[in-house]
Amino acid sequence: MSELRTTSAPVPPRGLLGALRDLTALTKPRITLMVVLTAAGGMWLAPGSLPVGVVVLFLASLSLTVGSANALNCWLERDIDKLMARTATRPLPAQRLAPATALVFSVMLGVVAVPALTFGVNPLTGLLGAIALLSYVFVYTPMKQISPAALLVGAVPGAMPPLMGWTAVTGRIDWPGVVLFGVLFLWQLPHFIAVAVFRKDEYARAGLKVLPSVRGERTARRHSILWASLLVPVSLCLGPLGVAGWAYLTVAGVTGAAYLLTTLLRPAPGAEGRWAKRVFLMSLLYLPVVFAALMIDAG
Repeated sequence: MSELRTTSAPVPPRGLLGALRDLTALTKPRITLMVVLTAAGGMWLAPGSLPVGVVVLFLASLSLTVGSANALNCWLERDIDKLMARTATRPLPAQRLAPATALVFSVMLGVVAVPALTFGVNPLTGLLGAIALLSYVFVYTPMKQISPAALLVGAVPGAMPPLMGWTAVTGRIDWPGVVLFGVLFLWQLPHFIAVAVFRKDEYARAGLKVLPSVRGERTARRHSILWASLLVPVSLCLGPLGVAGWAYLTVAGVTGAAYLLTTLLRPAPGAEGRWAKRVFLMSLLYLPVVFAALMIDAG
């Protein structure tokens, strides 16, 4: 694994604005924004309310938690990222930032965020934030080089934000919050399997153990079908729990069925990339449509 060792090439000097842009890029702002939106959805659905200041503190602290996890992931995988075209231009593999600077920045975000969630919101939400951060960085990230089961581990912190939004308001874990967690957990699996199918060769060159390269694309598609089929009934549980009505149930049922159907469409030989692209695009459509319907119906 000598090719994955950090090189000692000098980091070129950067202006302040350039350095700030690169530090921000480490936090993966688009992913962070999506996380914040799902957490806000959990808050919206939860019974009760919070002072505006606590809402702002929660969303800001959650953003820092996610940013810390993403930045630490970039730091840990900086040499792996050099081997993949889509990540080679990130600040660390491109050597626009010193690894030590990125590490200090990443740790500082987490050191500020988790106590803010714990003492500024409530201890349960802080605990969930700490679990999400630590499992993503210290379990999921290294596990990607060992087993495709890392996908299941990584889906846990990815599904935590709406549950944290619920606990931020209620201070407890209730079934609606668990169902929201389940929807995000199950949604992620076909989404990331599709990415892995499309980029199978690239991941293999980087030494990442993903399902299609370890167990084959047919098995990967079967897993996608399994998770998408479970997503439909889980998403519909919000109706019997009294969180949403028929409008949401209709949208979730139709959209979930479309997501499942997309995974079921068998690709022609050599066309697995087109199958993966269809599933990926459908996954991008599913989440905002279902959450928008849920917010509108619950409102």
